[in-house]
Amino acid sequence: MTDLTAANTPAGPDKYPVVLRILHWLRAILILGLIAAGWTMTSLDDGTEAKFAQLYPLHKSFGVLVFLIVLVQLAIRSAVRLPSEPVLPAHERVLSRVVHIAIYVLLLTVPLMGYAMSSTYPDSDGVTLFGLPLPELLPKSEPWFRVFQFLHKVFAYSLLGLVGLHVAGALKHRFVDADPNADVLRRMW
Repeated sequence: MTDLTAANTPAGPDKYPVVLRILHWLRAILILGLIAAGWTMTSLDDGTEAKFAQLYPLHKSFGVLVFLIVLVQLAIRSAVRLPSEPVLPAHERVLSRVVHIAIYVLLLTVPLMGYAMSSTYPDSDGVTLFGLPLPELLPKSEPWFRVFQFLHKVFAYSLLGLVGLHVAGALKHRFVDADPNADVLRRMW
């Protein structure tokens, strides 16, 4: 068993532990890739072989991977010392907290809705994690598939909007605010 204490020691008093920084950026890349893949695969003609043979299975696998990464991140966050809160005006601190919580909720909800959508779709092959089949816990149902499909899409776009707000806030604190104590980006860099 590896000692995670050394790997989770912040590089400085105002930085997140290195493992959380790595997982944050990995998750960010995966989310952007999943959104791009989602747009691509849904815009392709159903006759395109790669759509169902490669894109959908990979989208599902990476969605499950993001879900697992988020669970690991939440477990680590609860077990390690996190940097102190940045110095922000009260309204920005509240907005930041609300956006972060909403992002984490959606990071769990979007993959769950995708799983539910795939599980309930009558013609679905199910969900795999890079070839390893996952159990289907929901019955096949076209009406429920439509509900989960709608929710997956709405929540995914909501996540994209919140990620945009998150990035805009980090860039604002880095380039617009004159106070280096408000620079939240350096905590995750």
